[in-house]
Amino acid sequence: MRISDVLRALRAEFPNVSHSKLRFLEEQGLIEPVRTASGYRQYSPADVERLRFVLVEQRDRYLPLKVIKERLAALDAGTEVEQLVPRLATSDGEPGSAAVRQRYTVDALVSAAGVERELVEGLIEAGVLRQAPGGQLDARSLDVVVLAAGLAEYGIEPRHLRSLRTAADRHVSLVHQVVSPWRGQQSASARAHAGTVASEVGELCAQLHTVFVRQGIDDLTR
Repeated sequence: MRISDVLRALRAEFPNVSHSKLRFLEEQGLIEPVRTASGYRQYSPADVERLRFVLVEQRDRYLPLKVIKERLAALDAGTEVEQLVPRLATSDGEPGSAAVRQRYTVDALVSAAGVERELVEGLIEAGVLRQAPGGQLDARSLDVVVLAAGLAEYGIEPRHLRSLRTAADRHVSLVHQVVSPWRGQQSASARAHAGTVASEVGELCAQLHTVFVRQGIDDLTR
């Protein structure tokens, strides 16, 4: 399949997918189309399904590309069974941007993470974890607690993590500024574009933050 064929196959579900988006995913190592002798890209049906998987994970699960790449590697190795989160639909029949997500009570989160309740309560008190109006915590809170537990072994307490949460909020605010022109529009294609751009810019911000931290660690280990 040519790139135009791939776009045609995907646009019914992902109206804002573009040539540049496919090239970006290729540059990130998520897809590897074969090249003809003249240098043109050619995609197989398997490549299209791989692209669909990436786009669904971005849109419905808000996963960064690094995590999606790891999931693909696990699928390729046969160590992970694909389980896509069901998508919600809006009143006009378009797939919604919100996915069905697991929610935790404090007790359920303590059990799932295998930590002391004091740690979870400390993260909430410090503002590192934020509860919904009903007191529940979203699915990503489990990752936060597990990582915080690892840091606690080195004497890093929840209050020390407040600055990391603040920095993340600033990153999100920056992404919001970038996508706000599309989020303000009512069309499904504009909303889809906002979601795609938000995922890509957010991933780049996260990668840049990681580079800054590694630069500092390099200085500490010299």
